[in-house]
Amino acid sequence: MRISVAEAEGKLAGLISRAQRGEEVVLTEAGKPALQLVPLARSPLSPEERLEIFARIRQRAQENPSGFDTDAARSQDFLYDEFGLPK
Repeated sequence: MRISVAEAEGKLAGLISRAQRGEEVVLTEAGKPALQLVPLARSPLSPEERLEIFARIRQRAQENPSGFDTDAARSQDFLYDEFGLPK
């Protein structure tokens, strides 16, 4: 599929979906190809690699628990003034 950049502006989500399904999507400028939407090749992690990553995260959390002591109830306070209104 070839589509001009100007026409593609309102259709980006659909164009991305088409490219992810394997369709060739080429954006053009002044009738000439400018770029192509191509899905990134992903190499999924093996279960062993995932377990290793989780183990490293757990180890870091045990070594430095202060990095995980945030209070979710107060995490967005910086967005509001003393009256509870957005800043």
